[in-house]
Amino acid sequence: MNMTPTGFGLLSLLMLVPVLGALVIAFIPEQFPKAIKGAAMVFSAVTLLVSLVVLGGFQVGTYHMQMVEFVPWLNQLGIHYRVGIDGVSLWLVVLTTFLNLIAVWFSFYIDKRVKVYFVMTMVLLAAMLGVFLSLDLILFYTFFEASLIPMAVMIWIWGGEKRNYAAIKFFVYTFAASIFMLIGMIVMAKLNADVSGTWTFDLTAIQGNVASGQFWANPEAARMAPMLFWAFALAFMVKCPMFPFHTWLPDAHTEAPTAGSVILAGVMLKMGTYGFLRILLPLFPEQVQANVPVIMALGVIGIIYGAIVAAMQPDLKRLVAYSSVAHMGFVVIGIFSLTHDGMMGGSYQQLNHGISTGALFLLIGLLYERIHTRLFSDMGGLKAQMPIYSAIFLVIMLSSVGFPTLNGFVGEFLALFGSFQAAQAGFNGTGWYVPVVSGIGVILAAVYLLWMFQKVFYGELNPKLARLKDLKPWEIAMSGCLVVMAIWGGLFPNTFLGPMEKAVNATRQMAINPPGSRPTWTDTSLEIADNGDLVRVLPRAVNGDMHYQEPLAVVAPGNLHFDVPALTEPRVEQQHASALKTQGTEVAN
Repeated sequence: MNMTPTGFGLLSLLMLVPVLGALVIAFIPEQFPKAIKGAAMVFSAVTLLVSLVVLGGFQVGTYHMQMVEFVPWLNQLGIHYRVGIDGVSLWLVVLTTFLNLIAVWFSFYIDKRVKVYFVMTMVLLAAMLGVFLSLDLILFYTFFEASLIPMAVMIWIWGGEKRNYAAIKFFVYTFAASIFMLIGMIVMAKLNADVSGTWTFDLTAIQGNVASGQFWANPEAARMAPMLFWAFALAFMVKCPMFPFHTWLPDAHTEAPTAGSVILAGVMLKMGTYGFLRILLPLFPEQVQANVPVIMALGVIGIIYGAIVAAMQPDLKRLVAYSSVAHMGFVVIGIFSLTHDGMMGGSYQQLNHGISTGALFLLIGLLYERIHTRLFSDMGGLKAQMPIYSAIFLVIMLSSVGFPTLNGFVGEFLALFGSFQAAQAGFNGTGWYVPVVSGIGVILAAVYLLWMFQKVFYGELNPKLARLKDLKPWEIAMSGCLVVMAIWGGLFPNTFLGPMEKAVNATRQMAINPPGSRPTWTDTSLEIADNGDLVRVLPRAVNGDMHYQEPLAVVAPGNLHFDVPALTEPRVEQQHASALKTQGTEVAN
């Protein structure tokens, strides 16, 4: 564990820019709404640019945390400012800054309490970024909870008719579930102190002790493991949200302002699935494997339940809200298949859902600003009236369906394929019902989304909509950005899958490998080879030649084989590998 202070760096700047934006906006007089909106747009764009600089400096050949910043904070309590980024969090950071810019762009429609609204958007952006960058458990919890306040305020002030009820329900549900996670974090720090003598909330240090087998070998820790697992799992399951903890979502989505719905669906739901990948799998490997059947069952129920209830909704926004329950179910079954393909699909589907569902809420908002209704009974025949809008809506809808050549297809296919692999191998009790029933969910998604498109864009035109105008140029540009991302993600998925693969594979091996053969974030001598194996990296030759002094030794298998022992028992092979320079170390390419 590196305890040498580094000072603040690029990742801190990434979080600081929106905070500065909130301060600048706070000092702009309310009577200058254009200046307020312009400042919000500028700071959002700068934040996106900083995230792209982070993306440009990211090194693909390692699963270890990069750009780590450590600043001592509360030494007596073991709480420090520690942030970093890897392939699991990289694209979620970029997605957050990208969707925030889109949400702020759309928010030019806002004309009530403009200053407070845009201050809330900037604070929310900083908090969401903090969640994806934190490497200290208490810091993670602080940002996790801090993001609730601005979103609840946005629903409460700028929401629909039932906004008070929706805001309170959203806050109480998610805050109450997270309290158990906080208690779990304190207990984890205490158990870590029993093992190592160090009281700390450092996620990387605790994971190192878990990986070695020391942490859960403690009888007290082993006794508390199931309760601690569910303390964290419940917080993340509510946030996703998974069935049956989803009931806050439809109300929050329906009553939230459009930009709030875009951010809520596109980013905030991902905090739950990110928590699975960042905390649950690395810290609770045995409990994860033991509870795979339960979580898989809830994921599958969510897929079918969300699809059926979505098909029954009379309101456009509420239909898309319930579709999120179904789509996030695919993320869950992909992650908890614990297969390489499944986890890659679940991780990628996080991004795809953010793009497609965020875009659907954006397009519904653009329509609502014109006709002030979201009921199917008030619509029909819009294809002839708004051809550009209809074309954009069609592409995004097909992306959400999982149409080949669009981004949704890749994520759902990999998640389903991973669950198929796990079922065929009987891995962790995964049954055949998981891929079979989830596949039916794909069909149901096509049914309710195509039905929605038919009701809105075909049939007889409502006379009240006869003078409706198509999208403005700036609206075409705004929604067009999301269309480009949907198409790019479908045609060139390796753009996104490549940088995340090693980190996702390392997370998988943290969950399925036996103690002593698990990757750790603290041991930089371990790396993930191209074939998915965990390998020990040997020092580069003194003369500077780009080669290893001897072949690499494979520490643990990376790929799922249908013979179960290969999943749990380490094997040792010798192989030759080319070298790739990463942070001063040569790692397998």
